[in-house]
Amino acid sequence: MKYLVLIGDGMADYPIGEIEGMTVLQYARTPNMDYIADNGINGLSQTVPEGMAPGSDVANMSILGYDPEKYYSGRAPLEAASMGIVLEKDDVAFRCNLVTLKDDILEDYSAGHISTELAEKLINSIDSDIGSESIRFYAGMNYKHLLLLKDRKGIEAVCTPPHDIMGQEWELYLPHGKDGEFLSKIIRRTHGILSGHPVNIERIKNREKPANSVWLWGQGYAPAFPKFKQLYGLNSAVISAVDLVKGIGIYAGFDVIEVPGATGYFDTDYRAKAEYAIKALEDHDIVFVHVEAPDEAGHIGSIEEKIKAIENFDQKVVGTILSNILASDGEYTVLITADHPTPISLRTHTTDPVPFAIYSTSLTEKDNVSAFDEDSASNGSMRTVRASNLIKILLEL
Repeated sequence: MKYLVLIGDGMADYPIGEIEGMTVLQYARTPNMDYIADNGINGLSQTVPEGMAPGSDVANMSILGYDPEKYYSGRAPLEAASMGIVLEKDDVAFRCNLVTLKDDILEDYSAGHISTELAEKLINSIDSDIGSESIRFYAGMNYKHLLLLKDRKGIEAVCTPPHDIMGQEWELYLPHGKDGEFLSKIIRRTHGILSGHPVNIERIKNREKPANSVWLWGQGYAPAFPKFKQLYGLNSAVISAVDLVKGIGIYAGFDVIEVPGATGYFDTDYRAKAEYAIKALEDHDIVFVHVEAPDEAGHIGSIEEKIKAIENFDQKVVGTILSNILASDGEYTVLITADHPTPISLRTHTTDPVPFAIYSTSLTEKDNVSAFDEDSASNGSMRTVRASNLIKILLEL
């Protein structure tokens, strides 16, 4: 048996008046996900344990078979692993967004989705100016970067994700608690450095959003994971353009497969991800495919982009994989799910359970669900399950 887990980040949503009171999953054209639901078993999964923040780190860790209450130690260390940064004992990694501050307001958590090339110049400039043996900035992709601090510095500070405070007064959400002032000074200092940087002067001239500050959040130590094969006996691989998902895979012993054209944004090469996943099954037992685009659409509050992202996920990822499975004589099990809701109305994550559907060539009975969406899944035969148990459920079918 070969296994595929297909994750549409942030796909789940709430009913939206502008699209006839439907959720985006209900409104979008998703014949391939509907086929999986109609010919499989369905339910809701709780990807975020009670009391934990609904981050993509926690949610995807659950889906990949690791209980966050047991293994989670912060978001940034996962991204550090994907970037090849080895954390020593007592090192603290922070997620470091390039953001746009406009007067008193945090206008954009991604600085207009600045390119990796330009972002690297800005991060390197900051590191040259204020970096030291105990403070290091590392350039990542697009707006997503890292700060590494020595000697447990900043671990107890209370930090707020920037995508949660778009359009609000940023000074009110600066890090606080122990070491909060230290981190706040770093943010203010980078704002001073970047505001007059040539890259941002040029962006303003071109009517693009300047990346005129960093924002620090998601701190943590390096986690300790048992290997996926040790837990489940499967050779595994992960396909994602998102560092935190790749980082979970690295710590868990997955093979991380890089796909040309995978960007983590609306322009990602959906079909290439599916084709690489099919190829990866030749020498792996299970492949996880993660697509970020629906989540990005939710964060910017765009119904149109979220519909488009979900339809692309359905047609180019699920459809490509499904057509290969149906044309094959092999044995396959496919799980489709979201990691968390990113409702258009809220533009941030919530802890609500998300729909999932499982199709298997070995399945002898299906339930009465005929479409992949939040309401339909709630009537599925699986009811509501803890997401960290999904891998065990797949193996027991």
